Order: sequence, then C-alpha cells, then structure tokens
Amino acid sequence: MNQSSVSHRQATEAKVRPIAIVAFDGVEIVDLTAPLDVFALCNEAFRRSGFAKDPLYPIQVLAKKPGLVTTSCGIRIHADSAYGDISDDIDTLLIPGSPEVSAVLSDPSLQEWVRAMSTRVRRLVSVCTGAFLLAETGLLDGRRATTHWAYCSRLATEYPSVTVEPDRIFLRDGPISTSGGITSGIDLALSLVEEDWGREQALGVARMMVVFLKRPGGQSQFSGYLVSEATDHPDLRTLMLWIMEHPAENLTVEVLADRMAMSPRNFARVFQERTGMTPAKFVEKTRIDAARHFLGESDHRIETVAVVAGFGDAERMRRAFIRHLGISPQDYRERFTLQGPKPAPSVVTTKQAKAAIFASVNEFSRA
Repeated sequence: MNQSSVSHRQATEAKVRPIAIVAFDGVEIVDLTAPLDVFALCNEAFRRSGFAKDPLYPIQVLAKKPGLVTTSCGIRIHADSAYGDISDDIDTLLIPGSPEVSAVLSDPSLQEWVRAMSTRVRRLVSVCTGAFLLAETGLLDGRRATTHWAYCSRLATEYPSVTVEPDRIFLRDGPISTSGGITSGIDLALSLVEEDWGREQALGVARMMVVFLKRPGGQSQFSGYLVSEATDHPDLRTLMLWIMEHPAENLTVEVLADRMAMSPRNFARVFQERTGMTPAKFVEKTRIDAARHFLGESDHRIETVAVVAGFGDAERMRRAFIRHLGISPQDYRERFTLQGPKPAPSVVTTKQAKAAIFASVNEFSRA
C-alpha cells in the first residue's frame, strides 16, 4: 500500500475512525485479535507510506474493568479501559464471541452499555457467537444475522425475531454487521477497510496477513472442500474429492453410484447419511466453489466459467448462485475479484473451456 493508491478525495478527507473491541473472561482470542490485526496493519501501511503519521484506526480494548482478561485458551489480554467509562468517540464497536455462549451473555451491564452505544457508533460488529449478545439486547430484532455455523440453529431458536442466515461468512444489515466462525472476523474487518479506503488498501492488508481478499459475505461457511472431510467413509471421501477435481463431468446419481459399485437408491441413502446432504446438493456446492475460483482468477466470460465449472450454461449457474449466495455470478465478479488477464474468446466445448481456464490459472501461478 502506498500513498499513490489513496485517492485525492481520500487524502483530503482522511478521517480518524476509532476502533473498540470488548473483552471478557472466556472470550475467543482469535475473535478478538484477528480483526484488530487488520486495522493495526492498515495503520502501519499508512504510516510507512507517509500518508498518516498517527493511526487512522486508533484501537482500544474494553472490559468491565481495566487489566487482564483471560481468554478461552488461557492467554491473558490486557484491557485498556472499562467500557462503562466510555460514552463516545467510537466509530466501530466490535463484539467478539466465545466457545461458551454463557460467557458472552454473563454481564448484563455490558448488554446495557452496548445497547446505549448502538446509537452512538457508526458501525456495530459481532464476530462468531458475539451475535448472541446483540440478539439478547434486541438490536438484531427484525434484522438478518449470522454466527458460527455450529450455533446458528440455537441463535434462530432462542431469538425467533432474528432472521438467521447460516450460509454466510458475514453479512450487513444497516449499521450492524455479524460474521460467522472465528477467522471470518478477518473477512469482515477487511470489508470494513475496503468500505473506508477502497479495495486496493484492503488488498494490501490482506497480502500482509497472507490471506485471500476473496471471500465475500455471501460465500458459504461450508466449502465443498471442508465438507469432504466430514465423512469417515474412505471410499465416499475419495469419491467426493474426485467430484471436486472433475466438476464438469457427468455427475448424476446414476454415474456416481456406478463409481461406488452401488445401486443409485442405496448410494443416495448412504451419501446423505454420511454427509448430511444429497449427492445433488454436494455437486452443486462443488460447482459453485469451482465457479467462484474461476470467476476470481480470470477474466474469462461467464459462459466459459459456466461450462468448465459444470453448470453447462450461464443461466443455470446464475440460478445456483442466486439460490445459494444471493448474488449473481456477474455481481460476484464485479464486487470481489481482481483484475486478471484479458478475456478469452468464447468457447463452445468443455475441452476448449478447460484449456482457456487452466491457461489463465497457470498465468496467475507464474506471476
């Protein structure tokens, strides 16, 4: 990140945006430290470039009282101030989570303070099970929200006035943002930096953290690659890995059952029992993952990506994206991808599509 990457308007309107995060005994340490590291590295990048001598994201950790707070893993974090002593001068307030929801909800005075601060901050953010605190205060009533996938059902059950969307890494509803499990706090924090300073600045921070600026809020917390590890059936796992490596193949239940030497009916039953989803759903999620990769790593036409990802045509891919991600492939590309090589010619066969895409991916790997 350098000063030239900051627009003239940004340079003349540089604004300090204080960041505060709440700490409490039992807090998940990554929920707390990971998003703060995003803002700290952004400060460092601005300092090195000469754009801002002092932090544009001054950071403070707040707790019930100043001093040490014990995280869920046993490491202690020092809180700068008591949250009860702070009534203003916070731009973005972050609420981290804990493996134990009871730890998040253990302090009624914290809930009262967050409720009062919600009208005084520009952005209110939760990471992981921190969403339970926002729900308990009523701040999520009538809003869409997410949390760690393992706690989504509980959040929806205990707070029926909240529309819980488990298939999200993070999402925003007005001034309130919620994010999924643990490291999703990084994705959300990067999106906030992008909102404040533009994509190039957020990308610079992502590079310093050696993470991808590729995961939009609409991306599922479950990729097919993670789901493939959810079964202890070795032959089934091998099949799932093969599916992910061959998304453009004929992947009907009949074809997959034949590879497993099973009847289609028995195969479908075993697959659902061992993975928690139907073969068709896994195939579609795998193809969406493949399409995301190709949309992000090349400028090839939507039609080309649809073929090589196994959808066959762009309209079928569009419907799948809308159904699972709430966004079209074109919008996904415009919002979340980097500038890549020039578009390839239109293709009419799977073989041509694969050749075009793999050439593009190889070009990126050499860069």
